Amino acid sequence: MTLEEQIKKTDEELIRELQNGSKDAFDELVERFSAPLLNFIARMIGDYTIAEDLLQETFIRLWVKKDSYREIAKFSTWLYTVAGNLAKSELRRRRFRRMLPLSSGSSGFGEDDDRCFDLPDPNSDPEKDHERRNIQRRLDEEISKLPVVFKEIIILRDIQELSYEEISTILKIPLGTVKSRVNRARGRLQESLKDLR
Repeated sequence: MTLEEQIKKTDEELIRELQNGSKDAFDELVERFSAPLLNFIARMIGDYTIAEDLLQETFIRLWVKKDSYREIAKFSTWLYTVAGNLAKSELRRRRFRRMLPLSSGSSGFGEDDDRCFDLPDPNSDPEKDHERRNIQRRLDEEISKLPVVFKEIIILRDIQELSYEEISTILKIPLGTVKSRVNRARGRLQESLKDLR
């Protein structure tokens, strides 16, 4: 399959090809969804290393359960549901084992993380850049402290930029509940970040 052919294919076309045994279709889906799913899972659980393991598990489940996908929802919605369920299971396991809470200071996105780096912009203002990084770090900390129902919805809506309808399908909750939770989660974040105003 040429690159041009892959670009033209929708996610739904690729999953149909995967269901018919195409390894290339699987590889293309992994390529398309690795970065956004890793970001989603890592923000949900607050640990980049475990998020990588859960991402791999998501793709294993895609391969094993590929025939369970039916085109009643977008493929991306189905895949986010799989990843979200794995993340929630991990959080339940942590709670059960009485591990350190997510707000213990390690968000999984530390400055020493060699996966995330930016090339310096010669036109940037170091003081403003430092302030932006501090605000982003603080925002990440406050998101990690939210209850799972609010954290998940904020990540899906404001970070992954999914539509309310997609979120409703992924979480299996009514559209009105999605909108209400987004507003409540944003309200909690505004309250916890009011000292930054």
